[in-house]
Amino acid sequence: MSKKPRILVTNDDGIHSPGLRLLYEAVKPLGRVYVLAPETPKSASSLGITLHKPLRIIKTKLWNDTSIYMTNGTPSDIIYLALEELSPHFDLVVSGVNIGDNTSIQTILSSGTIGAAAQAALLGIPGIAFSMDVTDATEMEEDRETRDNIVRVIRIISSWVLKHGIPKGADLLSVNFPRHVTKSTEIKIVPAARMKFLQKVSVLFDPRGRKYYWLYGTMVDPEPGTDIYAVHVEKAIAITPLTLDLNIHGENWDNVKSALESLARLLREHLEGEERENR
Repeated sequence: MSKKPRILVTNDDGIHSPGLRLLYEAVKPLGRVYVLAPETPKSASSLGITLHKPLRIIKTKLWNDTSIYMTNGTPSDIIYLALEELSPHFDLVVSGVNIGDNTSIQTILSSGTIGAAAQAALLGIPGIAFSMDVTDATEMEEDRETRDNIVRVIRIISSWVLKHGIPKGADLLSVNFPRHVTKSTEIKIVPAARMKFLQKVSVLFDPRGRKYYWLYGTMVDPEPGTDIYAVHVEKAIAITPLTLDLNIHGENWDNVKSALESLARLLREHLEGEERENR
């Protein structure tokens, strides 16, 4: 008799996010499921790990007496903590469902939701990040049809990855849901757009006259054929395969390396010149 797959469920919005419960309910029938999530929201933590304070894990019960674990660590910390304390092996890590979509490279690079899946991928564990185009947690629960359809989609995707793995050439999957998901909602396999927001800084003053800053962004016009366009314009479910290989390959590598050779020569000349002066 084959062993049940071991699945880790996590997020960056914290243990009380309805997206975490939704994700747990979706994958619960697929194997032995462990839930370890941040005790408080850790949005925009990316692949950050905690090195400046001790980490703790606390067991608690939620969702009709379901045992889950919470920690003061980041989503990336959670992958290491789960392997140390919950199971020495996982067949799949699922992260989300994030409050707010994680479309565009700009957002992907800062996302704690994707950070957890990426950290798992670095360790050779298939990882999937799920996010939804909502601005408030209650929106995940208001539309029962959308909620049920998202559960169904997550279950199918997770089951497929457990059976087939992440496709060769990719390291993880990022799945973004539109605000409403019906039986006729389209599925798009699309790359990530480069930018989602034009970043802006608002300069303000507190009651004591001291300056402070508030970061915000205005959305750029989405480019057709990208994850942003699929979710925000076509109202489709976007599946985006991602790779962690940040290296340049092929002809581009040859071109970049050739361009940088002049810099390398300049550095060698200066270093050799300083060495002669110090003799």
